[in-house]
Amino acid sequence: MGFSDLLDRMLGRAPEAADDRLELPAPPTAQDVEQALATTEELLGSSALPSVVTARAQRVVDTVRDTVPRMGRISGSSLGYTVVATATDYLPEAIGAYQRLPRRYADTRPVDGAKTSLMVLVDQLDLLGLTMDRVFDAVYRDDARELVAQGRFIAEKFGGSAGGGSLRIGADDHAPVPEQPSEESADDDAVDPLTPPEGRTS
Repeated sequence: MGFSDLLDRMLGRAPEAADDRLELPAPPTAQDVEQALATTEELLGSSALPSVVTARAQRVVDTVRDTVPRMGRISGSSLGYTVVATATDYLPEAIGAYQRLPRRYADTRPVDGAKTSLMVLVDQLDLLGLTMDRVFDAVYRDDARELVAQGRFIAEKFGGSAGGGSLRIGADDHAPVPEQPSEESADDDAVDPLTPPEGRTS
């Protein structure tokens, strides 16, 4: 305790409370995820990576991008964390670690049992792709269920499967039928389609 603090206590003055609160960074937004994906795509296009790497990495990028529109719904959940971490950390770090190795070493020297660095990277990308596919399915499953439920409601409300989905319209809802001319007037007004119009000569 310093002299100024002691003096403040003696005079009954409360010292200014120091703001020791830890300020955490804001969670990544959908825009941050899109930016990370764009950076990864630039990395894939600018470097001479094997096709087995670029194809798998692009699959992960595409799946994450398709999931981004639902970021608001899954924010704060384990699914949201997986999407953000894949886009901003797991995917670019895996590719970057491979790129930092000499190509000859990465593609020919075993580093994990009999697996080369390239094989290890391919395994990682396959796992990321499978994980993101499962996240994508989980995110949109609720929307699909809503669609199925709405379809069943419409089928029950307006038609039956046995009737080919015809609408249920009551007797009072039928369109009015116009009056039909009597047979006599129909005979009088009937015109033979083979008779030439009046005023014309054949």
